[in-house]
Amino acid sequence: MASDLTPQTPSSPGGDLLVLDDIQAGYGRAAMVLRGLTIRVPASTVVCLVGPNGAGKSTVLKVASGLLKPASGRIVVDGTDVTGQGPQEMLTSGLAHVLQGHSVFREMTVAENVLLGAYTMRDSAQIKERVEFVQNLFPIVGERWKQLAGLLSGGQQKQVEFARSLMVSPKVVLLDEPSMGLDPKTTTKVFEQIVRMRDAGVAVLLVEQNARRALETADIGCVLDLGRVHITGPARELLADPQLSDLYLGGRPGEKKSAV
Repeated sequence: MASDLTPQTPSSPGGDLLVLDDIQAGYGRAAMVLRGLTIRVPASTVVCLVGPNGAGKSTVLKVASGLLKPASGRIVVDGTDVTGQGPQEMLTSGLAHVLQGHSVFREMTVAENVLLGAYTMRDSAQIKERVEFVQNLFPIVGERWKQLAGLLSGGQQKQVEFARSLMVSPKVVLLDEPSMGLDPKTTTKVFEQIVRMRDAGVAVLLVEQNARRALETADIGCVLDLGRVHITGPARELLADPQLSDLYLGGRPGEKKSAV
């Protein structure tokens, strides 16, 4: 595939909050899903992973969050090698993972759901400070603080999940398919909240099937295929590349497909 964009190559580590370096990872005795994958997430950026089903996008997040240990390669968070750490250790290191689908506890209040994100924290003043931070960032969280989370819409529940993930002041938030099951209007709102997180100083590594919408939001795009990053670059450039659009984004907006 010809493209004006450059292949993925390691860049300077300065400013990178998360580096997955030459990662090989898979499940059991099956073939490796990730095959020498390298991804960098700079500070205060949204990095979006796009590619076909089976490319390994969600596996990248599982490796980064400690749910899946890599067979080889390194995971570095803000200059510290954290390879091999489990999920709780990764959380302590600064990585928060918002899983695919809805993960709120419907029979608990919004407050109870959000405060679950602070279960490792012991400083009540710090917890109060973080509560104020997430309520300011996601106003609906403060407005519905004492209501049952199950009474909220899908998009509002997603904001509760985002707020919970930010309680421990993560360096990077890992988002897996945040628009899954949401209508277009709600999806737009969710992506607006992702931008709010980035603007608040949180880096985001995003996996999203709605590739075009995700790249419109992201700063950097990475195209995955067969467990490797084939192309990376500014998200807007990936959107503008006609070959990438045809292969991974379902064609260009408004383009009419010819009959075959």
